[in-house]
Amino acid sequence: MENVLCVRSFRLGKITGVLLLLGGFLQAQISPPGLGEANTAFWGAFGVRRQLDSLGNKQALTYVAIGRKSEQDQDNLFSKQAILVLNHEVYHSFAPHQQYSYALSYRRQPQYDEVSPYEKEGTEQEFRIYGRYAYTFNLGERWKLKNTVRQEFRKFFDPDFHNVEENFQLRTRIKSQVTYNLPSENNQKLALSVEGLFSTSYLNEPEPEWTPFGYREMRIAAYYMFNIPNSPFTVDIGYMDDLIRGSHSIHKGGVHYLAADVIWNLPYKKK
Repeated sequence: MENVLCVRSFRLGKITGVLLLLGGFLQAQISPPGLGEANTAFWGAFGVRRQLDSLGNKQALTYVAIGRKSEQDQDNLFSKQAILVLNHEVYHSFAPHQQYSYALSYRRQPQYDEVSPYEKEGTEQEFRIYGRYAYTFNLGERWKLKNTVRQEFRKFFDPDFHNVEENFQLRTRIKSQVTYNLPSENNQKLALSVEGLFSTSYLNEPEPEWTPFGYREMRIAAYYMFNIPNSPFTVDIGYMDDLIRGSHSIHKGGVHYLAADVIWNLPYKKK
């Protein structure tokens, strides 16, 4: 009987260790995308993150998410549908403190009139591929600074896969995030990030041409992240302020987002 209890205790400890490893190494929020003109917005996502090797150096994250947003003259962040996202990304930590990833994404976004009553004009589809490189600095026992460069290719279509005004876009994103690990048993963290976005687009209308490459927007976010005790799930709850260059919302302090995501962490399994 004692041997059986010892074996069970060992297995439970091993499983708990794996979950702690997953929570500590993999935990990262699913950041909201830009949803255009609005006062407030909501972003919610559910993802499945799988460990792809026994060392924990390779992972894959697949998620589905929706966005809602307010009208430009009110603050109901659930007022109207803003976006549907399907995303798959593979990460590889190839050296100490260094990581790269690559991803494929599909997005479906309603388009609304810019003047009251802000009626729906149509729907735009987007296919996106991107690559990301990140370097993390350890700033003491509990602090980390992660700097990321992400390059995107975005291709746009109407609902029937015909061309739209913007053919495709090349976008560069530069992000810095500071994370503080709280002294707790369920891997609680606080994170603050700033991201700048720069892009150039190739237009179909009014005539085929490139737009100048330049700064488009800044996103400032704060997140609280934690593991659900005795489970493989992590939860991220945050706020983001999207400051869009030349928009109406920037004069009101930007578009204010409430964001939440749940990630199911799956350990590595040999085939």
